Order: sequence, then structure tokens, then C-alpha cells
Amino acid sequence: MNRYPDEPGEAPGAVLDQSARDHGMTRIAPARRPAFAIRLVIAATLAGSGYIHAQLYLDGYRFIHVVGDLFLLQASAAFAVAALVLFAAPVLLRVAAAGVALGALAGFTASRTIGVFGFTERGLQPAPQALLSVLLETGTLLVLAAWQAAARTRRPVALNDP
Repeated sequence: MNRYPDEPGEAPGAVLDQSARDHGMTRIAPARRPAFAIRLVIAATLAGSGYIHAQLYLDGYRFIHVVGDLFLLQASAAFAVAALVLFAAPVLLRVAAAGVALGALAGFTASRTIGVFGFTERGLQPAPQALLSVLLETGTLLVLAAWQAAARTRRPVALNDP
């Protein structure tokens, strides 16, 4: 079984069954399913955050100078990265997912402390969107961090191909 899923000529992230490789087929082995589940969770949390920001944009944030445009940008980026993560999740795409989540959390924090382009909010308003957004973005970061930590603990295994 191939333990290195991103070798040239293979589907990104695929773990191939040796018998399938011998016959010129690319079949994803059952060991690949957890990685897809992780990508699905990341895509869902990003899309949820994007949906909340799009909803707030339409509900009135679009009329707030600069901030409205930032809400639309965040929603667009979250939806785009969520869609891409469903297909593959190379390191650069995982960094983009973390960047989208961190950017939203930074904007949330700034809007409640120093303000963003003169715009400030208090507490967890608007409710429940503020709390849901924070939970989704934090969830995205936690899942990405756990995935990265698990990937770092794996050691290369030498394959003995005759």
C-alpha cells in the first residue's frame, strides 16, 4: 500500500491499493476515508462561516462603508476555499483555509476592541450569528491544527518493491 498520497502521477491525497496499481487502476483504499471526512468537516465549517457573513451582508452590513465589502469578500473566500477543499487539500489550500478563518476571527476581535474603519460592535451581537461564526471559525482552525499535527507524527516508511 502506498503510504505517500501525493506522489507524482497519483490522485492528490489518494492511498492506492497495491492490487489496483498492479492492474493499472487507481482505486482509493479504505484508509483514505478519514482524510475525506476531515476535508468534509473543514469545508462545512468554512461554508457555514461564509453563509453567515453573506447573510449579514444582505441583512444590512452592505451599507457599512468598507466593512460591508469585507463581509462579502470573506463570504466569497470561505465558499471558494470550502469548495476546493472538497476535491483536495494540499498544504497551500490548508493554509488558505486557516487564513480565511483567522481573518474572520481577527475582524471579529478588532470590531469589538479597536474598531474596523470606524465600525464597532459590542459583545456577541448580532445574535446568534456572531457566536456561530466564532464557533465555526475556531472549529476550522482546530481541525486543521489536529490534521497538521497528525501528519507531522507520521514517519516515512521505506517500501520494499522487488
